[in-house]
Amino acid sequence: MFKNKGFTLIELILYVGISSFILLVTFLFVSQILEVRTKSQAIAEVEQQGDWAVQIITQAIRNSKSPINLPTTGNSGSSLNLQMIDLTKNPTVFNLSSGAITMSEAGIETLNLTNSNVVVSNLSFQNVSRTGTAGSIRFSFVVLYNNKDGARYEFNYAKTFYGTSSERY
Repeated sequence: MFKNKGFTLIELILYVGISSFILLVTFLFVSQILEVRTKSQAIAEVEQQGDWAVQIITQAIRNSKSPINLPTTGNSGSSLNLQMIDLTKNPTVFNLSSGAITMSEAGIETLNLTNSNVVVSNLSFQNVSRTGTAGSIRFSFVVLYNNKDGARYEFNYAKTFYGTSSERY
């Protein structure tokens, strides 16, 4: 008696179908993990850059002395000009330049507080000081992840940062 060894066409189609389904589910699972990882990286970058800028600006305001040069009491502006106790850092100026928050000390060195992975917009400083008190500044800005090609929606993330600080001296 002759016995056939091998697969029938129906068995082969069934195995290919099951294998294709398993590969598809695996691919979708891995792509979902990579998408979440990418989105998390964008969020972390925006959070780190924004928090760093808030800390630097807050510390500079605390280490400045009255009066705050710009904006004047009761006014708002897109730049902050502080009179510092350390004359080598006087004045310290914060601006928005080409999508980055910049800081210059004594008009000599300009330092970007944010890197090229993010774009900063809507930088605003408001002098909320009262007469006879230490200077107080309220500030805000928006940090957006720099989605260079615009094709990856996972990179679309923005956050508005707020801060208020007063001079110590």
